[in-house]
Amino acid sequence: MKLRPVQPADLDRFFEHQQDPEANIMAAFTARNPSDRGVFDLHWGMILNDPSVIVRTIEHEGEVAGSVLIYPHEGYPEISYWTARKYWGQGVTTSAVDAFLAEYTTRPIRARVVTDNIGSIKVLERRGFTVVGEVNGFSNARATVVKEQIMELG
Repeated sequence: MKLRPVQPADLDRFFEHQQDPEANIMAAFTARNPSDRGVFDLHWGMILNDPSVIVRTIEHEGEVAGSVLIYPHEGYPEISYWTARKYWGQGVTTSAVDAFLAEYTTRPIRARVVTDNIGSIKVLERRGFTVVGEVNGFSNARATVVKEQIMELG
């Protein structure tokens, strides 16, 4: 696994990853219509052109496995990541988060994760993140309100 700057061709892989219904359910907070490429391109254009956002492509064995990024949210830097489902359970996300946190050393840093996304919670807890709050929010992927943990690494 390695992290590298996002290349234009990576966006096609990110878009493919976003088409996975199970991944959308686990992420919970996704686009209203994940298959709308125009909305996807607009969203990623804003991410890539925002100097306050740091984003990396997760590459595993020469393949684009996902992305990890940090962005300002409610006064804190917040980490977010998406790994294609075919890489779940292989340590790819864990390695990517470790590498990203080694690169981005500002603390505290926060993350948000829906309460039933046990895999993501474990990744964050093993990095030292602890729950500092909970919020409810509407999940487009689930079409319902879900509870989200706010986790922080001090």
